[in-house]
Order: sequence, then C-alpha cells, then structure tokens
Amino acid sequence: MRASVMMLIGLSCAVAGCERGLHQMYEQPKDLPLTPTTMFSDGNSSRPQVPGTVARPAASAAVNLDQESAPAVSLALLNRGRERFDIYCAPCHGAAGQGDGMVARRGFPAPPSFHTDHLRSAPDSLFYQAMRDGYGVMYPYADRIGPADRGAIVAYIRALQLSQHAPAALLSGADAARLSESRQ
Repeated sequence: MRASVMMLIGLSCAVAGCERGLHQMYEQPKDLPLTPTTMFSDGNSSRPQVPGTVARPAASAAVNLDQESAPAVSLALLNRGRERFDIYCAPCHGAAGQGDGMVARRGFPAPPSFHTDHLRSAPDSLFYQAMRDGYGVMYPYADRIGPADRGAIVAYIRALQLSQHAPAALLSGADAARLSESRQ
C-alpha cells in the first residue's frame, strides 16, 4: 500500500515536470526574419540560401507554365488531358466544364464555369496552379496529378473553351454557312 502511494506521488511529480518542460518548449525565444541577432557571426537572423537549392514559388505566386513542362499540343496530349479531366475535374466541373458536375449537383459548392470571360482570358498558369495548390474549396491535386498531366488537362480545358466559344473567323465556309442557317 505504502509503495503504491509513493509510486503515485513519484508519477505526479514526473508528469508535473513534463508539463513544465512542454511550456518551456512552446515559449522558446526566437528571432524574427531580417532582424539582427548575436547568434550568427554575420549578425543577421535570416540565413543565406544553401547553394544548389531551387527556389519554389509560394502558393499564391504566379507560375510560368513554360517553366514546368508546357507541352506542345497534339491529339495524343488532348486525349490524355480529357482522360485525366474526366477522372479528376469532371466530377465537380462537369464533362463540358460548365461547373455542373455530379458533386455540385449533390449540394457541394459549384465551381466556376470554364466558359466565363474571366477564365477564357486567364493565363494557363492559373489552371495549372489551381490543380497543383488547390483553390477555394478545391483540394490540391499535386500528389495525384503530375506536372505533365496538369499540362495536358490545361490543354484540354482550352479545347473545351474553344469548342464553346470558337470565333466565327476560324470556321470553314461550310461550318459558317450551317451556323448562319441555324440562327435563322
């Protein structure tokens, strides 16, 4: 009995000591970036970049798609983009990119249509970065969609946009005639 009381007291002291140590861990002194310090010989709290490291843009920084493998558009690339789009994007954005996918129809917030003026004029990097980093309630897909497939999906999104908003000047004579007949 006496041994168990002594053990309980010892355990209480040990736990109290751990708690004190945890608070000290949370309340450590720190240097803010770009402030002077005596810790390093150059007197600066910020450390220089390690040689050989590659800078990576922040999630909110613009990304130049050309830097991350902008593909040449081909039928094979568009087919791959459509396949990946159907798997990862269509459940929310819909098969035609109108923002009316099955997930949105079931009550989840509807994503924007790719056919708005804003998104038709947006740079490719916006779509690429949204897939990589997420956007709003959209989950980031960087761990599921590789850089080459992100580029293929961007190419397919552009094809979808063109399919719905092709300038009349790009139509063949026969297609332009059919279009004007359908409008009458």
